[in-house]
Amino acid sequence: MKPYPKITIITATYNAERYLEQSINGIYEQRYPNLEYIIVDGGSKDTTIDIVKKNSSKITYWISEPDSGIYDAWNKGINKSSGDWVMFLGSDDILLPGALHNYAEFINKLSSPVDYISSKMEMFDGNMNFIRVKGWRWEWPRFLREMTVAHPGSLHSRTLFEEHGKFDIGYKIVGDYEFLLRPGAKLKTAYLDAITVIMREGGASDSWAAIREQYRASTQTGKYSALHAAANMYYSGSKFYTKKYLRALGVNAYLRK
Repeated sequence: MKPYPKITIITATYNAERYLEQSINGIYEQRYPNLEYIIVDGGSKDTTIDIVKKNSSKITYWISEPDSGIYDAWNKGINKSSGDWVMFLGSDDILLPGALHNYAEFINKLSSPVDYISSKMEMFDGNMNFIRVKGWRWEWPRFLREMTVAHPGSLHSRTLFEEHGKFDIGYKIVGDYEFLLRPGAKLKTAYLDAITVIMREGGASDSWAAIREQYRASTQTGKYSALHAAANMYYSGSKFYTKKYLRALGVNAYLRK
C-alpha cells in the first residue's frame, strides 16, 4: 500500500463559536494518520479561543491575532504548513466521514502529477435545510467566466503555492478564485466525483459584492474581455437576486452555473 500523503487543513476563524467545535470534530473523526490541522484566528471576542483550547489535542498549531481578513489568515496558515496537500475549510464546514481517506486513495491512483483536486459539496441553509449539491470539474475557459469548482474541502498541491505565491489580501471574498486563475489553462487538475464536505450557504461569498470581485479577478488576473466579463457579471447578478426573491417566497430554486 502506498503511504498516506500528508494533508494540511487550514481553518480561519473569527467569532466562530457557533459551529467551530462541530467542524473540529468532523476533522478529528477522519482518523487520518498523516494530518496537520492549523487554526488561524483573527482575534475573536466570543468563546472561539476557549473552544480551540478545549480541543487543542486535536489541533497541530493555532494562533490568535488581528489579521486583514480570511486570505491573510490563510497565508499565515500556509507559512506554518508542511503538508504535500493543503485544504481550506471554513469554521462552519463539516468534512464527511472518510473524506480524507477517499482523497488519499484517489491521489495514489493518479497516473501523473496534478496541482489541484476538487470534489463536490452539499450546501445547506443556516437551519440545515438541504439546498443543493455543488462542484463540477475544472474546465478552461469556462472557469474564466465563473467559479465552477467547490473550493471548500478541495486540495492544493504545495508546488502550486511555490510557483504562484499565496493569496492576494486585496481580495476580501474571491481570493481563492483569483489564485486559481493565475496558472490559467496550464492548471493541472483532477476531480474526485464524490461529496466530501457540507457547507452552509450565506456570508460574503453569497452576495453582489462577491460577483463584482469576481469581475475584477477575471479581467485583471484572467485577462478576460471586460465586455464579456461585464455581461457575465450582470447575468450572475440576475440569477443571484432571482434566487433571493424565490427563497423569500419559500421556493428552493437555483440555476446551475
